[in-house]
Amino acid sequence: MTDRSSARQALFAFLEQLGITTSTIDHPPIFTVEDGAEHWADIPGVHCKNLFLCDAKKAMWLVVCPTDRTIDLKTLPDRIGSKRLSFGSADRLRRVLAVEPGSVTPFALFNDRATPSLTVVLDQWMMQQPVLNYHPLENTATTTISNHDLRRFVAACGHPCHEVDLT
Repeated sequence: MTDRSSARQALFAFLEQLGITTSTIDHPPIFTVEDGAEHWADIPGVHCKNLFLCDAKKAMWLVVCPTDRTIDLKTLPDRIGSKRLSFGSADRLRRVLAVEPGSVTPFALFNDRATPSLTVVLDQWMMQQPVLNYHPLENTATTTISNHDLRRFVAACGHPCHEVDLT
């Protein structure tokens, strides 16, 4: 078992311990929304993207929204109560969430439970949809989860979470 598959299995065991049911479909690596379109066609639910951001005070944010949502980094700080935002470095991403660029996902909060160090922002419209899709710590699969269970998962990981209108 590789380190990645071990991490994925640990995530799934944690979800099971919480009583959260998911389904997962394996596929070739997906690095962009465009790459995913052909592989997601038969997977029901809202497909999402995830932005790992840092602000001027080095606070970290995970912004999660539908793939078709355009996020303006100039107006986002006012919406979420932050200062100037920029993308977090690949090194910081690996250190904090233990995932590679292209595999950012709310499921990576599992790797930041001991001392939660970032704030989660979930798109308000997305969270009104019953079924959501994210990578399970690697971009070679898509895991489907209910909106209710995603909220439970984020809470169980101990991260502050805000549902924000990102339109």
